[in-house]
Amino acid sequence: MKKSRMLLATAALCLAMTPLAAQADTSGKKIALSNNYAGNSWRQAMLTSWEKVTGAAVKDGKVAAADAFTTAENQATEQAAQIQNMILQGYDAIVVNAASPTALNGAIKEACDAGITVVSFDGIVTEPCAWRIAVDFKEMGRSQVEYLAGKLKDGGNLLEIRGLAGVFVDDEISAGIHEGVKQFPQFKIAGSVHGDWAQDVAQKAVAGILPSLPDIVGVVTQGGDGYGAAQAIAAANRKMPIIVMGNREDELKWWKEQKDANSYETMSVSIAPGVSTLAFWVAQQILDGKEVKKDLVVPFLRIDQDNLEANLANTQAGGVANVEYALEDAQKVIEGAK
Repeated sequence: MKKSRMLLATAALCLAMTPLAAQADTSGKKIALSNNYAGNSWRQAMLTSWEKVTGAAVKDGKVAAADAFTTAENQATEQAAQIQNMILQGYDAIVVNAASPTALNGAIKEACDAGITVVSFDGIVTEPCAWRIAVDFKEMGRSQVEYLAGKLKDGGNLLEIRGLAGVFVDDEISAGIHEGVKQFPQFKIAGSVHGDWAQDVAQKAVAGILPSLPDIVGVVTQGGDGYGAAQAIAAANRKMPIIVMGNREDELKWWKEQKDANSYETMSVSIAPGVSTLAFWVAQQILDGKEVKKDLVVPFLRIDQDNLEANLANTQAGGVANVEYALEDAQKVIEGAK
């Protein structure tokens, strides 16, 4: 009996002496979202996902606050001032969807120098102290042309619809599209307009350029513009080209209607709006003392002819096909990048 007590005491002493992995407690930490633009369904879905996931995280005591702020105008100067206000308000981490990859770097550096963790996503920043979460936007653009090459062996003229001018995402997707045209030279970009990732803006822009364009076999896009393009082309009584969609519910619904009516075929691709929730959890994990690589890449969300109906059924009316991230998902992304 005495020997058993000695063994238990020895075991307890060994356990007490075993070093445990140190982790920070994030229950008192405050995280803010700095968002530069909310004028389309993707951004609205992104904010909704943020509110849903971070609201639960606050309720569960993972963090003390997860406030979201959106600038009134898509201006880097306004967003830089917003970030500087967040520094003064004492946030521990700032998650950023940036108006510019470079114009916010001064404000981002100020935040880092103040000991604040900065995680950028979607519209990422180049300041070295910040973390970046992005999809391979160039590949997202290039893959559209590759898809069209598989459907249209003879090639032809394409209309390019771009996003918000000056934003990293717009530049990268467009660069990928043009790389795709170099890879498949049977295609030519006959015209280009900015649709600002919004159906109404895209519809007006496409309607404005159509009279000056030759026959179009395909429309390469960035998301939030496919349905607007379809409306403009139909109103002009032109033959409907293959329009690459961007995972918005109105685009998927129109595609389904055309598929049922005349076997219309296309594909749809975009970054999931729920990437904001991944950025939140990455920030929380950094605050928790985890080692995280500065650059994380997540796959884009692609919808094809055979899974259109399933994705449409799971997409909220007026919303966007989406994936939201839990803490465990973020941990897998972080570990997978090491």
